[in-house]
Amino acid sequence: MAIVGASDDPTRIGGRPLRYLRDSGFAGTVYPVNPNRDSVQGLAAFKSVHDLPEPVDCAIIAVPAKIARAAVEDCAAVGIKSAIVFSSGFAEVGGQGADWQDEIVEISKRSGMRILGPNCLGIFNFDAAFFATFSSTLDAGITAPGPLAIITQSGAYGSHLYAVARGMGIGVHAVITTGNECDVDVAECIAWAAETDEVRVIAAYSEGVKNGPRLMQSLALARAKGKPVIFMKVGRSAEGAAAAASHTASLAGSDAIYDAVFRQYGVHRADTTETMLDAAYACTAGIFPNDDRIGLVSISGGVGVQMADYASGQGLNVAPMPAEAQARLIEKLPFASALNPVDITAQAFNDMSLVGTNFTVMLEDGGYEVVVAFFTVVASSPYIIEDMLRELKAVRSQFPDRLIILSMVGPDEPVARYRDEGFLTFEDPCRAIAAVAALTKFGKSFARAGNGGSFVSLSAMSKDAETETLSEWESRQMLATAGVPMVDARFAVNAAQAEQAAAAFEGSLAMKISGNGIAHKSEIGGVLLDVAGPEMASAAFHRLLKQARQALPEAKPDGVIVSPMVAGGIETILGVQVDPVFGPAIMFGLGGIFVEVLKDVSFRVAPFDRDEAMTMIFETKGARILEGVRGRPAADIDALADALVALSNFAAENASHIESVDLNPFVVLEKGQGAMALDCLLVRRTEH
Repeated sequence: MAIVGASDDPTRIGGRPLRYLRDSGFAGTVYPVNPNRDSVQGLAAFKSVHDLPEPVDCAIIAVPAKIARAAVEDCAAVGIKSAIVFSSGFAEVGGQGADWQDEIVEISKRSGMRILGPNCLGIFNFDAAFFATFSSTLDAGITAPGPLAIITQSGAYGSHLYAVARGMGIGVHAVITTGNECDVDVAECIAWAAETDEVRVIAAYSEGVKNGPRLMQSLALARAKGKPVIFMKVGRSAEGAAAAASHTASLAGSDAIYDAVFRQYGVHRADTTETMLDAAYACTAGIFPNDDRIGLVSISGGVGVQMADYASGQGLNVAPMPAEAQARLIEKLPFASALNPVDITAQAFNDMSLVGTNFTVMLEDGGYEVVVAFFTVVASSPYIIEDMLRELKAVRSQFPDRLIILSMVGPDEPVARYRDEGFLTFEDPCRAIAAVAALTKFGKSFARAGNGGSFVSLSAMSKDAETETLSEWESRQMLATAGVPMVDARFAVNAAQAEQAAAAFEGSLAMKISGNGIAHKSEIGGVLLDVAGPEMASAAFHRLLKQARQALPEAKPDGVIVSPMVAGGIETILGVQVDPVFGPAIMFGLGGIFVEVLKDVSFRVAPFDRDEAMTMIFETKGARILEGVRGRPAADIDALADALVALSNFAAENASHIESVDLNPFVVLEKGQGAMALDCLLVRRTEH
């Protein structure tokens, strides 16, 4: 490889990577490139990459931005396959810097040379002893490789994550920092990590994603490979999003859609360094429970209550042990509280075999896939550690697919004994429980099926429509063709047809104006409810047209929709919004106060399958109402899920033609009776 801008000073940006590569025992040949020196750190230097004696696989660019563009062009000209551009002063500062970055992008596309950066901290690869970075983190020494890949836009934060992981004893395979992502991005690096055998856990950080579909493909690949992804996406707030844009010139999509993508692909979203690395550490055990039941053990009743409270808050189920298991445990440990949490008290350590019995009963009879035990300083006592390890190892050999996590405090050496034997240890039991919640999320995700579905095309959409908003009648016809259920209706273009349409239904009617450019019908008096049959339909028709023309002279009403009044059911809202990063996203929520005040909605990126639709529904707090509460009958949740899948397929197939879809209200009737949209609005994307 070549280092363009190599420095003789091993502490400078252009000098550090050469020092690290040499000190680490990198097996490849490194060529310093510096037109002002004959040698750099004892190696012969070259004036230009054109003077190198052999082909080069990778070049580090460590020169100022104003000359970095020419350096990249030179590398491409001699056939170098990839470049890592440390230089800052590009798109992140705007103006001329953005123009320079555009030129680098053009060189990459024209030559096929892959580029990491610019404005990045480079790569640490501990397995390959490849340290193409200027991070000072490596001054503290280079650790043995491990299973974690750290992939981050921010170089400084990637370096920080590695330093903290090193302090926690987490082995790292590689750290990749992508910077401004003019070519290689976080998504592509996640896919690389998913395909790399030595990587078992992926931690990612991003300020904004430019290619949403590529990220989703990478996350899907990681899930298919059984590799957990812990992701910190910053920019949740308006202020944070603005800071992200100024830092990396990234496109930050709606944060609600990021949340939806992460849920959809089983990603654990972290919001602090601690939660990210705690989850990553727990994942290194390679055990992912598919059951949210958790067993808790404590030598302190008070801490046991704290653990139970925290586990419940994390969405875990602190289910009591079966009565038979409780009886068996009390027989062996009569001083214990055997419900769950199990309070074995410190007396158990008088007979260490009782500790093993406790875990055996919980795992065998209780059926817990994971147990968190609070042993504080007791477990690190030199008088206890050998017997404790003997018991724990015997239990683990009996239940190799279960997970025992220890909350303990002590000097580094005794704690390391437990870790060296393969047991996870945390000082704080609540941190251990939060990590279990992440493991359970991964376990459920790995067990689920992938996305799928058939599509219906929007080929019937009018290409010469003068407005973006289609008429309700045209909207409902297209959506119905795609399998989205609609209330039965007739379309009338005159009063006589309105009477005929009304005669087709029993009971009172709903009549609505329809036409291009008429989006909010109720606000202009364009909706009449409880119309009393055919005898009133003619007058209602004339009234609707008159009010629409008076309120919206520029609108083009094309007729009136006649449908029966629908009684009962639960009002919900279904919608589509095309996100600039991820494409069409489907929204679901209950109607009324739930969406207007409580914002109780969930999102998914289209398309998705029925299992995902069900998960989406039950993410909302209002889902309990659909299940039936206080004597109310359960709603037809199956029909609702089918409608969400149909809407997602429609949106995915027609993402380039639509801006949004709104089905409000979408009524879910009693179980077995179906669901239907009573109103719909489709906004097409205008052709330019």
